[in-house]
Amino acid sequence: MEHIAALLLVIGCSNTMADCRELQVPVSVFATADQCVAERPFALDDVKGQAEHIVAKCLAVDPALEDDYDQVVWKVSPDGRLDASLEISNAVVASNMTRPEKDYLSQQ
Repeated sequence: MEHIAALLLVIGCSNTMADCRELQVPVSVFATADQCVAERPFALDDVKGQAEHIVAKCLAVDPALEDDYDQVVWKVSPDGRLDASLEISNAVVASNMTRPEKDYLSQQ
């Protein structure tokens, strides 16, 4: 299994930088940070014209936390600077594996 070392985040914004959204690129995960940096200009070419302003950043992925990351948090400042990070939410999921003896659909 190959580990992910970097994630390429590409954001497209309006002319005023007020409305921004993530843009999809053909390849967004990389085995090395150098591969991500090398692919960045090509990814920007791929999304050219999808927004007035486009910014991109390679985010480092900690291999020990690779499966735990569940959020990409980002913000584009009015001057066009992209601040972004991978985060782990504090959500806890609980389940109960025991089954009730009665079928809830037939109970009254």
